[in-house]
Amino acid sequence: MKALFIGGTGIISSAITKQLSEKGCDLYLLNRGNRNESLPANVNILQADINDAEKVSQLLKNSNFDVVADFIAFHPAQLERDYRLFEGKTKQFIFISSASAYQKPLSDYRITESTPLSNPYWEYSRNKIACEEYLMKKYRDEGFPITIVRPSHTYDERSIPLGVHGRNGSWQVARRMLDNKPVIIHGDGTSLWTMTHNSDVAKGFIGLMGNIHAIGESVHITSDESLTWNQIYDAIADALGVKLQAVHVSSELLAACSKEGNQEGLLGDKAHSVVFDNSKLKRLVPDFVASTRFDQGVKQTVKYILAHPEYQKEDREFDIWCDKVIHALQAAAASISV
Repeated sequence: MKALFIGGTGIISSAITKQLSEKGCDLYLLNRGNRNESLPANVNILQADINDAEKVSQLLKNSNFDVVADFIAFHPAQLERDYRLFEGKTKQFIFISSASAYQKPLSDYRITESTPLSNPYWEYSRNKIACEEYLMKKYRDEGFPITIVRPSHTYDERSIPLGVHGRNGSWQVARRMLDNKPVIIHGDGTSLWTMTHNSDVAKGFIGLMGNIHAIGESVHITSDESLTWNQIYDAIADALGVKLQAVHVSSELLAACSKEGNQEGLLGDKAHSVVFDNSKLKRLVPDFVASTRFDQGVKQTVKYILAHPEYQKEDREFDIWCDKVIHALQAAAASISV
């Protein structure tokens, strides 16, 4: 199989790149070369900015692919560019959308691919929906061979997956745990969530590549494991070797307090219980199984981050914000206590 990835070094795409290289795939990555140092030796690099359409067109002038996948498209205009570049040059075009595009709030906690797409809270999700609609029209009207993939909350060894964190990533929450400080969990921590290790997403994704039954289809790829946020934070604390000190704060209050509450992704995604039905993926990829249990996967993540200081990005502003929110909550409770 000859495949081209636009991007190829992110959380999801890096795992797919690694597994495809082990299978001997004729894989090309088109990117700006900013994070290519750890790529497998047998991956072919086409160094260019995908937005430089003229240069990319010249690079690909005599090339055709079995699969082209864009991991870094977020707006319909970027898909319009991709269509101009790859129409007639690939047997399958895969767009990486997002499970956050599913209806919020949900009418049924069990999510299938037929769950409506609607997210009034998060512009990111609405843009992904618009991208999907553009591609589906190209498929219906012109036969452009698209497959839409919707991953949910995917993690790797470089970042601890959380519900509430700062703009600089999740390390500061881990730092608070290590310093025996309380950490914020949105809501009461009992809503259900799904975490999927990137190696498991890669298995499902590779099974869709070159799969004639996936043309014209939308498929989400997630683990079948459902966890409460309390369980998620407990697992992280356990991996760090500390006891969790949780403070539960309503998602609405977190959103109202500050942008540091990550309110778009919170109200538009993580504040809702989600349980994914992966039946469609398993019909298309019969041997798919997500085999990394979260408590095991997050131990690998924590171990890696503790051994690599470059991923321990301090976020003093977020730390102060957490203290302010927790103090305000405690003061409010004290002011009305009998």
